[in-house]
Amino acid sequence: MNRDAGRGRTILIVDDEATFREFLGEALQDEGYEVVTAGRGAEAMRCLDERSVDVALLDLRLGGESGMDLLQQVRSHSPATVPIMITGHGAIADAVQATKLGCYQFFGKPVPHDQLKACLLGIFANQNVRAERDTLRALRGDYAGQPLVGESPALREVLALVSKVARSNSATVLVQGETGVGKELVAQQVHVESARAEAPFVELNCSAIPENLLESELFGHERGAFTDARRSKKGVFEHASGGTVFLDEIGEMSPALQAKLLRVLETRSFRRLGGLDEIRVDTRVIAATHRDLARMVKDGKFREDLYFRLNVVPLPIPPLRDRGQDILLLARHFATRFARELGRPVSTIAADAERLLLAYAWPGNVRELRNVLERICLLEETSEIRAEHLPAEVRAPGGAGGSALDPLEPGRVLPLVEMERRAILAALESTKGNKTQAATLLGISRQTLRSKLKEYALEDGGREEGEED
Repeated sequence: MNRDAGRGRTILIVDDEATFREFLGEALQDEGYEVVTAGRGAEAMRCLDERSVDVALLDLRLGGESGMDLLQQVRSHSPATVPIMITGHGAIADAVQATKLGCYQFFGKPVPHDQLKACLLGIFANQNVRAERDTLRALRGDYAGQPLVGESPALREVLALVSKVARSNSATVLVQGETGVGKELVAQQVHVESARAEAPFVELNCSAIPENLLESELFGHERGAFTDARRSKKGVFEHASGGTVFLDEIGEMSPALQAKLLRVLETRSFRRLGGLDEIRVDTRVIAATHRDLARMVKDGKFREDLYFRLNVVPLPIPPLRDRGQDILLLARHFATRFARELGRPVSTIAADAERLLLAYAWPGNVRELRNVLERICLLEETSEIRAEHLPAEVRAPGGAGGSALDPLEPGRVLPLVEMERRAILAALESTKGNKTQAATLLGISRQTLRSKLKEYALEDGGREEGEED
């Protein structure tokens, strides 16, 4: 059972059979949903008056009442609630009428739990994308409709490419860029602008899930496929059918899973773990990585055929340091956003602080800039953000990621791997060896940091959150 699936979501069950309400309610509670029930239409409407309901499961026949009439009342009274009709006496005509009245789905009794579960996940995945899109547009103000805030030539080039990519409904996309540049946001925008916008957008971070569980997350599993597999489970490819799967940190995927992913991309079919049936899906794949996959191919660490299959449409995202005045636009944007969230007057940015913001190399990119502005807005009760409010690394002479720690003579360039190694050492030093906090500073997962520590022979240099000093 996955109690995280329905966390924060409320479902209303309206049925005149108490036994059915209790049985279905317990099944949904096992998935983590908050469940409220009603036996009559009037009781259901009172529930909608008293609380926010995400999904309403409505019986077609409520004793002497009409479920169709209740459906119309729900649609009129609570437009944000998604209605699903359930009946033991339904006919095709009923399903057609319910659909015309705004019903999202129509199920017969007994309700197939796996189908209902998939339906609910699809509804909430789609709502998440829409909510993210609406929030971003509201926060952007004049930048409504853009996936990234700014007006630099480098960003305009990205936005134009996103629009072109979105017109293709099936081509795989490889989003590449440093950590914190906004790869997930760009992937969401490709989805939102595409013909798949009304279908689910499902994200999976390949570096955040242990290798032995990643295959199940991707393709699902059958009951009994492994220990604790007590029921069948769909993977992200099935949940995103008709929509988009976003595979973040694709460079962390093992060779064995790379081969299986390649097969899915080529055949659009797969088998669940422990299953025999071929499952066909119509799902677009957008992959992302901060790694140089071409170099990994040459080094034998990533399959060449998968790289070419993923890289049908390359979508490179420029680092923040290459976006010029976008740094100040973003800083003002975040200052406005966090001031609003904290109920404070919007802070202006003093000229000395602006100069430092522009001079700093932002190794953590937009994510790092966001964190800096959030911390200032949270801790400093001021109407003006000044140089003294900025973190030490931003105020340091030369303020470039890595060079402030070990200044380089003019003209000297370090390999990226060395810059990365130094950034990890600096993060560990800053957090007194705490790997959890260091990973947060670096904008990566603990698992990715552990891999990096092993790669650079630094694996003894830190402790996890909660470990003794």
